[in-house]
Amino acid sequence: MDSEMKALGDRARKAAATLALAPAAQKNAALAAMASAIRRNGTAILAANARDMEQARRKNLKPSLVDRLTLTPDRLEAIARGLDDIAALPDPVGRLLARWTRPNGMEITRLSVPIGVIGIIYESRPNVTADAGGLCLKSGNAAILRGGSDAHESSLAIVACLSQGLAEAGLDPAAIQMVPTADRAAVGDMLAGLGGTIDLIVPRGGKSLVARVQADARVPVFSHLEGINHVFVDRDADPAMAEKIVLNAKMRRTGICGAAETILVDRAVAPVMLPKLIRVLTDAGCEVRGDAATQAAAASVKPAGEEDWSTEYLDAIVSMRVVDSVDEAMVHIARYGSQHTEAIITGNAATAETFLRTVDSAIVLHNASTQFADGGEFGFGAEIGIATGKLHARGPVGVEQLTTFKYQVRGSGQTRP
Repeated sequence: MDSEMKALGDRARKAAATLALAPAAQKNAALAAMASAIRRNGTAILAANARDMEQARRKNLKPSLVDRLTLTPDRLEAIARGLDDIAALPDPVGRLLARWTRPNGMEITRLSVPIGVIGIIYESRPNVTADAGGLCLKSGNAAILRGGSDAHESSLAIVACLSQGLAEAGLDPAAIQMVPTADRAAVGDMLAGLGGTIDLIVPRGGKSLVARVQADARVPVFSHLEGINHVFVDRDADPAMAEKIVLNAKMRRTGICGAAETILVDRAVAPVMLPKLIRVLTDAGCEVRGDAATQAAAASVKPAGEEDWSTEYLDAIVSMRVVDSVDEAMVHIARYGSQHTEAIITGNAATAETFLRTVDSAIVLHNASTQFADGGEFGFGAEIGIATGKLHARGPVGVEQLTTFKYQVRGSGQTRP
């Protein structure tokens, strides 16, 4: 292991021990100072982002990747506001989760505590730098950030602001560190646990990155592999609502993991709904690929192959299929979905409850866009990612999900017979 990486891990472990005991007021002061530093240094951050953007243009990155990379004054303000929102959340550390007294008089309590040191490996999303750092700080964890090379300049500029905020609040700046090298070996060091200093890995990026982390990590991982998300338009859906939600779910931002990739339409309303949905999507610049029934509804629809039903496009492309019922829609989702986010559009409360109860995904919505699959929209302040596993954390991973717990046992001289 590179000595510089080992030293980074050691600094993080030391900072985590102090941060775990930091009072809420001090952590909140650091978050407020971070947000102020980002606003104060906006020009420098945008200049750094412009350098990253120039490199992206030279590399001919896909438009969806460029969109993730791009910072604007509005997006920068959203990053700062996200830190303010995290500061406003209740402190997740030290919560009393349970308390009981045993027959022998021992009192047992279960309290929330930080996980320790969290390694975040992500691609070209500068906002993740601030979100991850802020969430780890609020939950009492040290963060080691390994961002993508495409956003390296932007991330460095943001981390400088986070370090300023920590120092202003009297906290160790090593609580949030960025891996100093773009060498891929550094990722391997993190996945191996960085000499026992990393307690958890959170990958945030494309399928290849997440797959490598899931395959090679020697420490626990919070992640999702893909966001193959569905919107089912039921026979009792309001047509205007269906058009609005489908358009937003697919096209608001096509490159995020909450974007819808497949639209399922109940056969009972297909003659009416298919032309409407196809038109609203194609007018917005979306390519529609469909089954035979969908192709028959509009000449612009391209044939969908078997692989389309299991493809995360992250682009202005959507697959569309006609199903006979909510039951068939759920069968399709179970077969092709990634247990990320699914939505049903219906005015039938019983059908909605069946869908919400039966579909086995981390997030299931009724009459709302899949693009709400986001920690900020859940009121978490921000998210470090989405988890589709079933242990400890599922769905948006916010401050509460970045804590674990310990037991405290108070006795009065008891011994075990």
